[in-house]
Formats: sequence, C-alpha cells, structure tokens
Amino acid sequence: MVRMEEDIDTAAVSEEPKRPPKHKGKHDKPKPWDDDPNIDRWTVQKFDASWNEDGTSLTEDTSFSTLFPQYREKYLQEAWPIVRGALKEHGITCELNLVEGSMTVKTNKRKVRDPYIIIKARDLIKLLSRSVPAPQAIKILNDEMQCDIIKIGGLVRNKERFVKRRQRLVGPNNSTLKALEILTGCYILVQGNTVSAMGSFKGLKQVRRIVEDCMTNKLYPVYHVKILMLKKELSENPELANENWDRFLPKFKKKNVKQKKVKSKEKKPYTPFPPPQPPSKEDIQLETGEYFLSDKKKSAKKWQEGQAKQAEKTAESKKRREEAFVPPKETATQNASASNDGDNDVTAIAKSLKKKAKELGKRKSFEKIDPETFIAAPGEPSSQKKSKKSKK
Repeated sequence: MVRMEEDIDTAAVSEEPKRPPKHKGKHDKPKPWDDDPNIDRWTVQKFDASWNEDGTSLTEDTSFSTLFPQYREKYLQEAWPIVRGALKEHGITCELNLVEGSMTVKTNKRKVRDPYIIIKARDLIKLLSRSVPAPQAIKILNDEMQCDIIKIGGLVRNKERFVKRRQRLVGPNNSTLKALEILTGCYILVQGNTVSAMGSFKGLKQVRRIVEDCMTNKLYPVYHVKILMLKKELSENPELANENWDRFLPKFKKKNVKQKKVKSKEKKPYTPFPPPQPPSKEDIQLETGEYFLSDKKKSAKKWQEGQAKQAEKTAESKKRREEAFVPPKETATQNASASNDGDNDVTAIAKSLKKKAKELGKRKSFEKIDPETFIAAPGEPSSQKKSKKSKK
C-alpha cells in the first residue's frame, strides 16, 4: 500500500506544469521592443510643451543651490544677466548671493512645463562654479546635452604626482585634450581637482573612463586616442559593424620599471642601558690640559691656531694663482713621433749624400784615365809584365 501511494504522488508531481523562471523585479518582464534593431536607445526625445499644457505636473517648488570659489565672483557678476535670461525662458528664477558666495535656482510651478528642467538648471550652476564659460554652460539646458563632473582630487595622494598626471591629460599645448574632444564629441575642461565634461551619454562614459585610467596610471590618454581613432575607422566599415573588434584593437602592456630599492636600516641589538653620555667641553679641556692654562696663554694659543690656518689658506690661494702660469705638459706620444720623424729624415739625407759622393768619384776616375798608358810601344814590354818581374 505504501508503494502504491508513493507512485501516485510521483505521478501527480510529474503532471504539474512547469512554472516560468521568476525575475528579480516585479515588472522585469521581456518587452517586445527590447530586441527591436530599429530603436536607438541613446537618443533623447526633445520635450514638447504640448505634453504639459496645463502645468499641473508640478505640485511644489524645487530649489537647488551651490557654492562658488572667490576667484569666480567677478566673472559671474558680469555673466549673470545672460544666465538669468536663459533660465527665464524655461520659467526658472535664479539668484546670485555674493555675501555667502552661492548660486540658487528655483522653479515656478505655474510657469514651468518641463519637470526635468530644474535638474538641468542645477547642472548649469555646478558648471559655472567649476570655471566653465557661461555661453558653453547654457548649452546644458538642451535636451540632447548632458554633463558629468569627475572628481580627481582623491585618486592620487602625492601632490607632485597628481599635477604630473593631470598635465598628462591636458598634453603639450592642450593637444591631447583637443584630440579627446574631437573623438568623443564632448567639451572637456580640467580645473583644479575636477574635470568637467559636456556631451552625449556615450561620450561622457568614454571621457570618465579615460580620466580615471589616466589619474590611476592604468593607461595613458594617448593610447586611448589611438583606440578611439581605430574604432572610428572600423565603425565606417559596414562589413565589420556586427563583428567583434578586439582583434583589431591594440593591446598595451604595462612595462615594469625597476624602482630604486630602499635601503633598510640595520636594527641595532636592544640594550636596556642608555648610551654613554658624550664628554662635555670642560672634560675635553681637562684631558688636553687647556683647562689649567691662564687667560693670556689661552688667547695666545688661539692666536697661533688662527695664524696657522691663515698661512694654510694663503698657501692654497697662492698655489691656485700660480697654476694659471704653469705651461701645459706636452704628451709623450707627440714628442716620440716628432723625434722619430727627425731621425728618419737625417738618415735619409746621409744615405743620399753617400750615393752622390760615390757617383762623383766614379765620374772623376773616368775623366782622368789616359788611353796611352794602356797602349804599349813595339819594343817595350807591358807594365803588368814589369811588375811581375819586379816582384820576383
């Protein structure tokens, strides 16, 4: 019986329909337009006043205020009429408080039609406080324009390193910053401990990544510029639109630079006793015997020491002055080569003179020869025969 009941239970469980998987959110369900390729999710629809003609969307007034540095006070006074006129078109009142050093924006629920315009006005006064020019900051009121203020002050502790990396982001003659502005389509301003950026959502995301990588020393902005240029070229090719671009993008490896090793101080062995007390001035005088000398002898000894030091200094200065008049020593190689050349020249002249002397002697001997001495008379014997007979 027990086995029969178990079989019935298992059959009942198998017959139950499978429930769909639960989603995390209550309303997180697949929508028909999620996979629609014709919808561009980056586009922001422009607000139309006809959507809120009655102005009943706002029930209460909202206000935001922000502080600004003292060096911006003069500029804000001059540019405030432009800011007030731009906000008045959207039904927002603004106030500049020079005593407290603050800017305030406030909605008028009867006049405001766009409920999100107060957030745009808040971003406007934030950008003005971060040294963005008023004509550029007013563009944030447009629906397609967004902003992002990136805080970089806490990313680097060392002040010198912070300044160096911030300058790396700007580049020589603002060249790196201009290249980033062109490639991302955003306005970028580096001021103090913040980087202000204005543009589309996609561009702001790229700018934030580049700034954080630069300040944390992960990747140089120049390499990001190269990657963005390649992506721009690849996006223009329709064949590679739906493919992965990782194989085309360069991979920059971080080089490990050898750092200087910190010399660790050797720990001395611990001793509970304090170090010996250094000898005082009086103890040193007692050891040398100077303590028992009279004042006259002490002054005489000091004078003698001074005279000895002065004599040493005068000798050194005299030696320095005389060094200018000492002729430089000629190198041994030059002298040896010169002497060798002179010896060679003398021997060559002697040989040539000897040759000439021999030649002259031969010529003279030929000139003095008398042919009659070699011709013998008919009745006389030759001179050679006479010499032989004399020898005998």
